[in-house]
Amino acid sequence: MSDLVKELLKTVDNSLSVEGANVKVLDAAKFRKNICKLVECSALASDSTAGWSRYLIRSAALELGVIPASIHELYLARGRGEAPMTFTVPAFNLRALSYHAARAMFRSAKKINAGAFIFEIARSEIGYTGQRPAEYATNILAAAISEGFVGPVFIQGDHFQISAKKYMADPQAELQTVRDLSIESIGAGFFNIDVDTSTLVDINLPTVPEQQKLNCELSAQLSAFIREHEPQGVTISIGGEIGEVGTNNSTEPELRAYMDGYNVEMKKLAHGMPGLSKISVLTGTSHGGTVLADGSLAKVTIAFDVLRDLSRVARKEYGMGGTVQHGASTVAEENFNKFVQNEAIEVHLATNFMTMFFDNIPADFKKEMYAWLDVNSAGDRKPGMTDEQFYYKARKNAIGPFKAKSYALPEAELAKLGAAWEAQFDKLFNLLGMKDTKQVVDQFITTVKVAPKLSNYVKDAVESEDVSDLSD
Repeated sequence: MSDLVKELLKTVDNSLSVEGANVKVLDAAKFRKNICKLVECSALASDSTAGWSRYLIRSAALELGVIPASIHELYLARGRGEAPMTFTVPAFNLRALSYHAARAMFRSAKKINAGAFIFEIARSEIGYTGQRPAEYATNILAAAISEGFVGPVFIQGDHFQISAKKYMADPQAELQTVRDLSIESIGAGFFNIDVDTSTLVDINLPTVPEQQKLNCELSAQLSAFIREHEPQGVTISIGGEIGEVGTNNSTEPELRAYMDGYNVEMKKLAHGMPGLSKISVLTGTSHGGTVLADGSLAKVTIAFDVLRDLSRVARKEYGMGGTVQHGASTVAEENFNKFVQNEAIEVHLATNFMTMFFDNIPADFKKEMYAWLDVNSAGDRKPGMTDEQFYYKARKNAIGPFKAKSYALPEAELAKLGAAWEAQFDKLFNLLGMKDTKQVVDQFITTVKVAPKLSNYVKDAVESEDVSDLSD
């Protein structure tokens, strides 16, 4: 055993043992108490200490019954009419202090026996939050261990999106980037991936099938690649997307054109293999919302009938769980139960939890982050922007650079932030019908303990990329 590993074991009071690549939990209570130290090593160390910390947590999680899982079978059960229509699965992008936010989320879940919820991070978010997939998954699994949560944990790659600009310059290089990210994520325990080639939809073409042709063909290519690399016994839940958030609402002809083309291509590339479990559609929202000059957000009007009507087509004709709503953080809380009423299978939430981070951190810390943005994100300040609009749009860029200082916040400040997040999770879980969904998860999800590979954790760092044109 290396001196590095010995030191890591000391940080958790020798509650784990390591022989070669085999990790054993010797004292679960002691490990749970000290796991936060490994989390900080995972997030902040710049050498193999980070990789070993992640490997230790992933290995211990399996032994403690915290198991990365795919939600695929639950969604297909909804498509068959076997799973109840009483809930919409929330998928949360936890950008800042994701370990602390996930702890709050697990606390909310345990109060009401919730199990059908997802933790996700988008390709674009990985860079500016300073969280590669292995770090993000580590934070989620460690949070579950800390809060005594046991069972399947759903971790998702959100918007594994093709950049239209990069694709036009070099199609194969851009596709390979998403393939590489998929491999990296699967190795970290991401068994749910949203493939997004909707950036390549060309509405200027004369027919809907022609508009969707490149989208559905590339979605199928990436899906086949994922199927080829998914762990034995795991069917990764794959989502597709019709078009970019913020443009015209999706239509039934678009859904049919995309799915028919996708299924034809999948039969060629991965005959007999499962396809999509869900489909993302446009209903009038935008990622992050539209911020007004005074810093307030413009009211959002969602076409809930689009969610309902297209969910029914998705289930009855294509066997999927239903439609997915992106960009919902800025929707009025009183409308969240409408996602359930209108049969959406999944809803994505990110911006509001980042807003709560900035609203609850100490004023001096926030001022320091904003001063950094004045210098380092000056290019994002468009003519006519107010300060409120600029900081609202640019502040996500400060999350990664200030990650270490965020972890170093006083315990009282972290507790205040965690309590605020927990109260919000409580509300949303109630509105989205999460009570007792752990029973539904246990009924339809069969977990597989996929042993982590040390080589996926202790390796060279991955270079960051320019993803400024991609969706969160």
